Amino acid sequence: MEAGSLPLELWRMILAYLPLPDLGRCSLVCRAWYELILSLDRTRWRQLYLGYTECRHPNWPNQPDVEPESWREAFKQHYLASKMWTKNAAILETSVCFSLFRRRRTRRTLSVGPGHEFHSLGSALAMSSLFDRILLFPGLHEEQGEIILKVPVEIVGHGKLGEVALLASIDQQCSTTRLCNLVFMPAWFSPFMFKTTSGHVQFDNCNFENGHIQVHGPGTCQVKFCTFKNTHVFLHNVPLCVLENCEFVGSENNSVTVEGHPSSENNWAYTHLLGLIRSSPSVLPTEDSDSLMSLDLESRDQAWSPRTCGIVIEGSQSPTSPATGSPKAGSQEAEVGSDGERVARTPDSSDGGLSPSGEDEDEDQLTYRLSYQVQGPRPVLGGSFLGPPLPGASIQLPSCLVLNSLHQELQKDREAMALASSVQGCLIRKCLFRDGKGGVFVCSYGRAKMEGNIFRNLTYAVRCIHNSKVRCIHNNKIIMLRNHIHHCRASGIFLRLEGGGLIAGNNIYDNAEAGVDIRKKSNPLILCNQIHHGLRSGIVVLGNGKGIIRNNQIFSNKEAGIYILYHGNPVVSRNHIFKGSAAGIAVNENGRGLITENVIRENQWGGVDIRRGGVPILRSNLICFGYSDGVVVGDEGKGLLEGNTIYANKGCGVWMMSSSLPHITSNHVSYNGVYGVAVFSQKDGSGESPGGHVAQENFGEDGDATLWETELEKDDDLLRRPIATALVESNTVNHNGASGLYVQSSELLHVITNVIHANGDRGITVAQSSQLTRVANNSISCNHQSGVKVEAQCKVEFRGNGIYDNRGHGIITKGDSTVIENDIIGNRGSGLQLLPTSDTKVIKNRIHSFRAYGIAVQGRAKALLQENTVFQGKTNKTIFQQISNNQECIMQNNKFLVFKKKESWILSSFLHCPWPPAQAPHT
Repeated sequence: MEAGSLPLELWRMILAYLPLPDLGRCSLVCRAWYELILSLDRTRWRQLYLGYTECRHPNWPNQPDVEPESWREAFKQHYLASKMWTKNAAILETSVCFSLFRRRRTRRTLSVGPGHEFHSLGSALAMSSLFDRILLFPGLHEEQGEIILKVPVEIVGHGKLGEVALLASIDQQCSTTRLCNLVFMPAWFSPFMFKTTSGHVQFDNCNFENGHIQVHGPGTCQVKFCTFKNTHVFLHNVPLCVLENCEFVGSENNSVTVEGHPSSENNWAYTHLLGLIRSSPSVLPTEDSDSLMSLDLESRDQAWSPRTCGIVIEGSQSPTSPATGSPKAGSQEAEVGSDGERVARTPDSSDGGLSPSGEDEDEDQLTYRLSYQVQGPRPVLGGSFLGPPLPGASIQLPSCLVLNSLHQELQKDREAMALASSVQGCLIRKCLFRDGKGGVFVCSYGRAKMEGNIFRNLTYAVRCIHNSKVRCIHNNKIIMLRNHIHHCRASGIFLRLEGGGLIAGNNIYDNAEAGVDIRKKSNPLILCNQIHHGLRSGIVVLGNGKGIIRNNQIFSNKEAGIYILYHGNPVVSRNHIFKGSAAGIAVNENGRGLITENVIRENQWGGVDIRRGGVPILRSNLICFGYSDGVVVGDEGKGLLEGNTIYANKGCGVWMMSSSLPHITSNHVSYNGVYGVAVFSQKDGSGESPGGHVAQENFGEDGDATLWETELEKDDDLLRRPIATALVESNTVNHNGASGLYVQSSELLHVITNVIHANGDRGITVAQSSQLTRVANNSISCNHQSGVKVEAQCKVEFRGNGIYDNRGHGIITKGDSTVIENDIIGNRGSGLQLLPTSDTKVIKNRIHSFRAYGIAVQGRAKALLQENTVFQGKTNKTIFQQISNNQECIMQNNKFLVFKKKESWILSSFLHCPWPPAQAPHT
C-alpha cells in the first residue's frame, strides 16, 4: 500500500491512534511510510513523549516553554538512555547448559503496596531475580532498616510523580539498577538515601528531599529529569557520572561535590555511558549558534554586539569641545597673555598649528619664513590615523582587536577544542541550580564538566579548590561551557589553591562579588565569556593567581572590569572592557599581568588604574572614550605602557605620579579632554588626580592582605626592567584639550623622543620640578600656546628638541633651565622668552621667530647666552630684546643673522637630534 493512495492529512489522522510499537512497524514498510511517520513529529510523537510518565519536557527545567527541534528524536534519546542500565543483561541473564544451549528467563513485575503481592520494598527484593521490575503503588513506603541491593532490579513508582514516596536508605552492591518516578526521603536512622561503590545506578524522573546521595568510584551514575531539594550529591573518584536536565533547589551546603581524581578502574557501564553522551546533541558552539549568547544582552546594552568590528561614537560633543571646560585656541587670541605669553590672532586650522606657508601671509611675509618639516602624529590602529571624535562617526578596529566567536577561538586552538569535547569525571548538563548556598564544589583533583546550566540566586555557583582542575591545556581536566551564572550572593566562579579551568562561552552577570575570582596559584583559561552588571568586579585575580583571560566581553560592572592585586599575574588579551562604573582594569597591591590588545572604553574611572606597587605590562591596547583619564598610574604604581592608543577620554590621556616610576613608551595619546600626559608629585598630589580619583578598594573574601604574603612567588619577569626614573619616551601626544605634557613633580623625570603636536594649550608645561626634568630629542609643534612653559623654581634641561610652529613663544621660562642644541623655529611669539626670576643657560641653539624676537630677556632675568645662532624675522623686528640694563645677562659668541636678499639659509641637523631640520628656501 502506498501512502499516496489517501491524502496525507487523512493518513496522519489515522496514524495518530497507533501506539509506539505499531508506529515503529509502519516506518519499516517503505520509504514513503517512513517519511510519513517522521511527519508526525509535532503531533503524535509530541503526544507520546508528553504522555510518558518516566520523563519530563525535553528542555526542562531551564526552557520548558521551548519546544525541541524534534520530539521524535527527544523521545528516542530518552528511550535509549532509559535502557542503558540493562546493557550488561546479556552477560548476567544467560547460563551455560551442556556448553551448547543458552536459556533466557522472562522479567517479572513485582507489585508493592496495600492489597498487592508484597507489603514492603524489602520483602519484594527478597523474592526478586535479575532485572525484575518492582512496581511501588501510590502511598508512603517506609523501610525501617537499610536496604541492600544484591541483584540488578528496576524500582518504579506507579502513577504520577509525587504519588509514591520512599523513606529508605539504599546500599547498592550489585552491578546495575534503575529507580524511576519516585520521591526519595531519608530514613530516620541515616541521612543517606542512596549509595554505591562499584555498580551503575540510573535515576529517572525522581525527587530527592533533605538527604544525601553518594557514589564512589569505580561506580557510575546517570541522573535525568530529577529534582533535588536540599539534597547533596557526593561523587568521590567517579570515572564518569552524568547529571542531565535536573533541578537543584534550596541546598544548605553544596548541591554537588566532586572530589578526588577519577578512578582508573572502570566498571561495565563506563563505555556504554560514554557512547551515550557522545551520541546525544552537544552544546559545543557552531558558527551559527554563537549569536545566541548575545540575545540577552541586546536589551541591556544596545550599543554592543559580539561581532563588532568598529566603535560608534555616541553623544553630542567630543572630549575636547568647549562644553568640557577644556582650553580652546579661540579663547586664547589675545596678543599678549599672562606672564607675557604671546598668542597670535589667527583662526584655527585643522591640525592646530600654522603650516609653513599659511593663507593669511602675503608674499613679503613668506620671504622671511624658514621652510621646515614638522613631525606630525604617527599612524595607529593598523596604520590608520585617528581624527577628531565626531558624534556618529565610527572607528574601524584592526583585526587584532576584533572579538572572535567561541567557535573561531576553538577552531584556532585545537587543544582547547579537544578539551571542550572530552568527558571525564562528572558531566553536569542542562541543569538548574537555584535558591541555595552552593552549586558545584570541585576539590582534591576532582574533574567536572558543566554545559548549558543555569546557576541563580546562590551564594556561589562553582567553587574549585585544592588542586582541582577546571581546565588543562595538556591533560584531561574540566570545563564550564555556555552556562548562565547570575544573582549569586558572592562570586559566581571561585578558584583557589591551584584550581584551574576552561571557562568558555558563559554568561555571568548580576553577582554580588566578582563574576570570576582567581586566587592562590589558580590558572584557568577564561575564554569568550560575557561578564557584566556585577555589583563588584568582573574578574578578580590575586594571591599569585594566574590565568589566561581572552576574548571576553566585560562590561557594566560596578567596580573594575578586571582587578589584579597581591601578585596576581594573568595574561589579559583581546577583551572588550567597557561601560564600567569604575576602572576598566585596576592593578594594585603588587599586582602584575600582561595586558595586551584589549579595547577598554567608556569606563567611569581610568581605563587602566595602576597603584600601590602594581607592575603590569600594557601593550597595544585601545583605551578610549572614558569619562575620566585613560591610564592612571597612582602612588607607587609601576609598569610598562607600550604601544597603546589612548584616545578621546574626557580627562587626561595618562595621569601619573612621578614617584610611581612607570615606563611610558611608543603610545599614541590623542584627543583627550585635558592633558595628554600629566605628571604629579606624590607629596603635592595627595594620591588624587585632578578628576578626584582615589585608590580603588574592592577586595572581597579573605580580604586581609597578610594572608598572601607567605605565598608570594619570587619569579622575575624580564619584560619589566627596573628603571630609577619615571620615563616618558617615544610617544605621540597630539590634539589634547590642554597641554600635551603637564609636570607638577618633586622627582626626576625624563621626557625623550616624543612627538607633542597640536595640543589645545602648551606643548609642555612644567609647573613644579624641584628635581631635574630632562626634556630631550622631542618634536614640539603646532600647539595652541607656547611650545614650552617653565614656572619659577623649576629645574629643567632641554636638549636636542625641535620646537616648531607653536602659536605662542617657543620656550617661556621663569625657572632654572638649561637649553642646549635645540631648534626653536617658526613660533608665533618669541623663540625664547626669559622672564624675571629665571636662571637660564642657552647654548648652541638655532632660534628663529617670524613675528617677534628671537630671544627676549625681561626684567632681572639671569642668563648665559652662548654660541647660539639666531635668525632675523620681519625687518621691523630686531633679533634680540633686553628690557632693562641687566648685568647678569651674559652673551658670548652668538651669531645673529640678518636677512639679505639673494642669500639662502640651510640648516644641517644636530648629530643626536632625531627630527627633520629646518631648511630655508634658496632665493
